[in-house]
Amino acid sequence: MTAETQAQPTGMLRNFLITCKTHYSGVAISVIIAIASGALATRYDAPVMLFALLLGLALHFLYESPKHQAGINFSSRAVLRFAVALLGVRIAFSDIVSLGITPPMIVMVSMAIMIAFGVLFARMLGLSKVFGVLSAGSVAVCGVSAAAAISTVLPKKEYEEKFFALTVIGVTTLSTIAMVVYPLIVSYLGLPDDLAGVFIGGSIHDVAQVVGAGYSISPEAGDIATYIKLLRVALLLPIVMIIFFAFKERDAKMEGGVSTFIPTFLIGFFVLALLNNVGLIPAELASVIKTLSSWCLVVSIAAIGVKTSLKQIASVGWKPVVLITAETVLFAALILAGIYLFA
Repeated sequence: MTAETQAQPTGMLRNFLITCKTHYSGVAISVIIAIASGALATRYDAPVMLFALLLGLALHFLYESPKHQAGINFSSRAVLRFAVALLGVRIAFSDIVSLGITPPMIVMVSMAIMIAFGVLFARMLGLSKVFGVLSAGSVAVCGVSAAAAISTVLPKKEYEEKFFALTVIGVTTLSTIAMVVYPLIVSYLGLPDDLAGVFIGGSIHDVAQVVGAGYSISPEAGDIATYIKLLRVALLLPIVMIIFFAFKERDAKMEGGVSTFIPTFLIGFFVLALLNNVGLIPAELASVIKTLSSWCLVVSIAAIGVKTSLKQIASVGWKPVVLITAETVLFAALILAGIYLFA
């Protein structure tokens, strides 16, 4: 063994130790916030993502210390991408196929209209089209998880952490309200359980709220709502890929060093989804991966909260609130219209 080959592992180890030294405090802060958020969410039966973001915002002063910034930045980007890749194990193609053609078509067309509306309405309000895509994609697909995935492929020069924070707060709040209000709408309209499930699963943003609202109506409505929600989650990968190529600049690198190729975390998402659906991932391992993904998402959102200044959020004004609310109302109206016209 030459001196050069002996020095290479030593140099790699030294670089690894230096990285650990510069990152550990910021990562530790993000993890501690995530653990505290989980405890609060369990105690008060509320969304853990919202607690993670709010606690992170309250601790923004920690980001002002240079020694914490590297680890917090790592948690908000690298951990986020890793968590999104692991979401692939949540996709069950058999559940989607079992729905038939009409409900998926209603949902997919509504999602396409929703994203187009988000971009157009954002521009009408004088907001960035990036925020329109981020908020509309979050509403159309699967709430916070979709916002996390979409944010990773948006150009760094346009994407701002404050818009992600606003999206998380907006969709989480509106999704929680929808969990209570939408079953009342279903009852008022007299929808049967199967169509009620299509409406609930097609219009509420986050999975937990879909499950809560669906099963509050009936077991059948809850099952169908869950399946419809899985369809929306399954569409996360193609939607993120489309957004990636739509915003990718020719001859310019995206954040993370990606220029002409599909981001690695999206490839991981697809591979895990494929392996899980052909039965190569044991159920116990899939459960562990799902749990790990959920916790990594909480850690990354906590880090994003720490990076984001409340002054920055306040500076965006009322327009983003109007945009996210309008997207939520329109999406529910589109799903209802599709049910009455085609289901």
